Amino acid sequence: MITSVLVANRGEIARRVFRTARSLGLSTVAVYSTADADSPYVDEADAAVHLPGNAPGETYLRGELVIEAALRAGADAVHPGYGFLSENAGFAVAVIEAGLTWIGPPVDAISSMGSKIESKKLMAAAGVPVLAELTPAEVSEADLPVLVKASAGGGGRGMRVVSRLADLPGEIEAASAEALSAFGDGTVFCERYLPSGRHIEVQILADQHGTIWAVGERECSIQRRHQKVVEEAPSPLVERIPSMRPLLFDAARKAAAAISYVGAGTVEFLADEDGNFYFLEMNTRLQVEHPVTEETTGLDLVELQIAVADGARLPAEPPPTVGHAIEVRLYAEDPHRDWQPQTGVLHKFQVDSSVRVDSGVESGSVVSPYYDSMLAKVIAYGADRTAVARRLAGVLERATIHGVGTNRALLAWILRHPAFLAGDTDTAFFATHGIGGSSGSEELSALAAALADAAGRGRPVGVPRGWRNVASQPQRKSYRVGETTYDVEYRLTRDGLVVAGNIQLVESAPDRVLLVVDGVRRVFEVAAYDGLVCVGPVNLIPVPRFVDPSRQVAAGSLVAPMPGTVIRVGVQVGEVVKQGQPLLWLEAMKMEHTIAAPADGVVGELNVEAGQQVEVGAVLAVVGEEA
Repeated sequence: MITSVLVANRGEIARRVFRTARSLGLSTVAVYSTADADSPYVDEADAAVHLPGNAPGETYLRGELVIEAALRAGADAVHPGYGFLSENAGFAVAVIEAGLTWIGPPVDAISSMGSKIESKKLMAAAGVPVLAELTPAEVSEADLPVLVKASAGGGGRGMRVVSRLADLPGEIEAASAEALSAFGDGTVFCERYLPSGRHIEVQILADQHGTIWAVGERECSIQRRHQKVVEEAPSPLVERIPSMRPLLFDAARKAAAAISYVGAGTVEFLADEDGNFYFLEMNTRLQVEHPVTEETTGLDLVELQIAVADGARLPAEPPPTVGHAIEVRLYAEDPHRDWQPQTGVLHKFQVDSSVRVDSGVESGSVVSPYYDSMLAKVIAYGADRTAVARRLAGVLERATIHGVGTNRALLAWILRHPAFLAGDTDTAFFATHGIGGSSGSEELSALAAALADAAGRGRPVGVPRGWRNVASQPQRKSYRVGETTYDVEYRLTRDGLVVAGNIQLVESAPDRVLLVVDGVRRVFEVAAYDGLVCVGPVNLIPVPRFVDPSRQVAAGSLVAPMPGTVIRVGVQVGEVVKQGQPLLWLEAMKMEHTIAAPADGVVGELNVEAGQQVEVGAVLAVVGEEA
């Protein structure tokens, strides 16, 4: 019987498993890297073991250290969560050989699904529809576009869409290098790409006695960089074509039966608008998006994972799906700057309690560059899909998130988009509709920040803030939002605020400014931190009036936009480059970022090499004019 569970993971999924374990009366054990020492999940565990280092390769991917931690802390079972070692058959073997209970599927099932190439062959033999695999040498113009995919791993790593035959060799090389870095296996293959396909998946749960459940389907079609952003249950496409559901469930059960599956897993399919679907892969673990299935079925999938691992029998049939649930992934990233991850201190994090929030952070948490940029999953449930979407959008907009930029404005935009509300949610959503969403009026927020700053400064009693006894120059403050700088100019006179536009100041305080803008009263809540001012959902960085010369960099310098690891360098000193040409590639927060030449010129300096860790602002290279 399981009495104590170690979660071989971190953040949100560790907290999620701990929550269920505590409800079952089990003790919990965490493992944590140096960067995660102050993370909420560490304090929530009954015992915690330090894994020295920060990078996953030093910590959470070191299976022998995780097992040693379990034994030292007295755990008798290991839950892998998702990511890291969750689909590593060798780790599962080592857990079992150490005398611990593995809360996951059989080792042979993990192995058989570990290679996308081999798993497709196995599924085809079991009667599950598949897209034909293409070797790179087989790809012709008639096959385009194709998707280059890593055989190992997932999460969008090692994937490239290729529309021109001439681009195929380079994209295969890039995908292979990324897959090798992420999974230790550079094997890639090609398959026909459906530009506007629907990503439909079926939750599977099977016990050790032959019962296999298909526990509803989910749709996860809205994605960025082949990673899911919005997930929901049931699928709008399947709701429109209900004849799909029994076929999907049958295919998923066949897939599970073919590999004698036990535990929770997900069979993923790519579908077209006519209801045809094809096997993509089987994830032999719990999925990030499992809460939408829990909300619509009333099940606790983690509790069932533990019960099945303990030998329990499932009832003959799963419960029915009732209502609708939508989950959004709240990422620390800037969607309008190529999804660039954001790092730093999360000064305040508060989301309305009317929805479910599965979060790895809290106020005061540090968002580091070492791991995935997801802060939380926000999930709403109700009887009507449209009502759920609108409620979730409102909750996101009202959330207090101070300290790092997020994608919450984009998520609210998606949830209110007519195409989303109509159920038109294919994988080309962003390509079709663009990347929308705004954090609000940055110009007005900058004005409010300046007025709040002035209100917080000392003044003689009875003298209005900013008052002068003769006509004077306006007060000036500058703030930066992303790449845009907003210059604020205003005067405070005996007649009130003097500023461009039809704006009147009603009252101002260090934490609150009330303006009348074009006859409409608007309240701006302001929170100031070191080097940051948060006005509602807008994060503003004060721009100093005078720049320290020591912090200036030479023209043409390419600086690291975030901390990360250089994974490839594509040029040499002295090489002539063109504007936009990729020079090197950085990996940060499980994403690859291209650093390109800002203009035509010659590489004058190259200060990094592959494998080197760099900090934000480090000068990576300098591109100068041709001699």
